[in-house]
Amino acid sequence: MTKIQERLFELKDDAYRVFQAKLNPVTDPDTIIGVRVPKLRALAKEFNSARGEYKVDEFLASVPHKYFEENFIHSFLIENVRDYDECMGLFEKFLPYIDNWAVCDTCHPKVFRKHKEEVLAKAKKWIKSKETYTVRYGIDTFMTYFLDEDFDADHLDMVAKVRSQEYYVNMMQAWYYATALAKQWDAAIKIIEEKKLSPWVHNKTIQKARESFRVSEEYKEILLAMKVQVKK
Repeated sequence: MTKIQERLFELKDDAYRVFQAKLNPVTDPDTIIGVRVPKLRALAKEFNSARGEYKVDEFLASVPHKYFEENFIHSFLIENVRDYDECMGLFEKFLPYIDNWAVCDTCHPKVFRKHKEEVLAKAKKWIKSKETYTVRYGIDTFMTYFLDEDFDADHLDMVAKVRSQEYYVNMMQAWYYATALAKQWDAAIKIIEEKKLSPWVHNKTIQKARESFRVSEEYKEILLAMKVQVKK
């Protein structure tokens, strides 16, 4: 067992392991140790400050990892790389090994916010991938970085073109449009009005938007009337 794995097992919580296994049904439960995310972030900082002792560079190169939590550690180590080119290089080497929604949705390197033009070009490529979590991460990138001051209505159409049979892609797509409805209503509602999404994503978007505290009651009523019939 590596020193990183030893530290992870020191913090294991069996009850939390069972909980995580239920949240991540696509992950082999035998690979889940049961360590909470705040503790994983703290561990990543510890490992980064003692890179030689924990053989961090060797760890980053040794993918795929054995344990679910090792992927979180990998993600959090990448998040703190300050040089954009180095960070993106490490991230793109790791991206093909992300195999669950939890790790996918928590990896947001700080330096990406300072290089949005380059990140946008990557996101446009990622959403065209055939890999489930690469596509999911691409959509998440549009949601995380491009629904506020860097919003462009064309992004809505780009993401609308994604078609997938994968649940975790479709859920992220719905989450993106529900967030867009909360932040950019005038542009996002056109996607719903024009039925540019698959029926399932269309209805799930409406459901998630109507559950949001950021969408007004008036808008929620408008959305309710726009649900479509889904063929079984």
